[in-house]
Amino acid sequence: MRHGTQHAYVATTELETALRGGPFHVALRAAITARGLPLQRVQHHLSRYGVKVGVTSLSYWQQGARRPQRPESLRAVRALEEILQLPDESLIRLLAEAEERSDPERPTGRSYRSLVEASGVLERLLAELESPLDGGLHTIGHHERVRIGSHRELLGRESHHIVRAHKDGVDRYVAIHHGDPGCAPERTAVRALENCRTGRVRWHRDTGVLVAELLFDTRLRAGDTFLFRYAFEDGTAGASSEYVRGFGFAGGQYALQVHFTENALPVRCHRFTQHSAAAPRSGRQELTLSGHHRSVHLVEPRVRSGIVGIGWDWE
Repeated sequence: MRHGTQHAYVATTELETALRGGPFHVALRAAITARGLPLQRVQHHLSRYGVKVGVTSLSYWQQGARRPQRPESLRAVRALEEILQLPDESLIRLLAEAEERSDPERPTGRSYRSLVEASGVLERLLAELESPLDGGLHTIGHHERVRIGSHRELLGRESHHIVRAHKDGVDRYVAIHHGDPGCAPERTAVRALENCRTGRVRWHRDTGVLVAELLFDTRLRAGDTFLFRYAFEDGTAGASSEYVRGFGFAGGQYALQVHFTENALPVRCHRFTQHSAAAPRSGRQELTLSGHHRSVHLVEPRVRSGIVGIGWDWE
């Protein structure tokens, strides 16, 4: 066996072993080695997928010094699976396993794995609707009201949205709903309440992700503002313990209010933030349930990329 052929055989064998058992950084390094690509070429290929990742970050990832966490980084991992000719979800699966092993005390709620899976599903559903991630709109203000039912379930939520167009011709907004584990997104109703009407709706049963077009009655020009209201009626899952809102882009004000029914009140509530789905939670602050209206809320004067949410304990 010639040296070059032997080297290729060893690299392929190491890659197959790493893809089966991980960890993530070893599998990534083995895949890059097996394909014979310098990191600059990997970065160039990623840019053709519309993903921007620095060579330094790629180097850290394959050394295990850092792990991809931001939404843009997770998009890069999915693109790497294609660029490096790997099976679908192979690197994503190893990444999810690495994150869950590194944080066994992770709070209850959706797991990192489920959030990663949902992010991939969301990309596919948005692609079906031919919708870019920001849709040509910047959020100026967003007030969201979540209702928890008598069986502790997520009954639904209503959104009051104020946006500004940053390009001409925008005539719709794509709203996203991520139901609790065990939900039935096909039974979730979309309500267009003010200044919009419901367009196409798509969902994914296993992850509980639903996306819905809200069509405006006008085409906005760059700089125009628009106000609209919509709601999702759910109530199809079991007991809910938190509500989270992810932001891919910085934006305006965000207010979240969670309202509980009188016969199903939590014993405590708190707010929290996360840099990304993979990052530890921080900024925990206890929230006092208002007596008469049975609700708690948070306000972010100017949102940043990441996650904010409210969690609660039933007993």
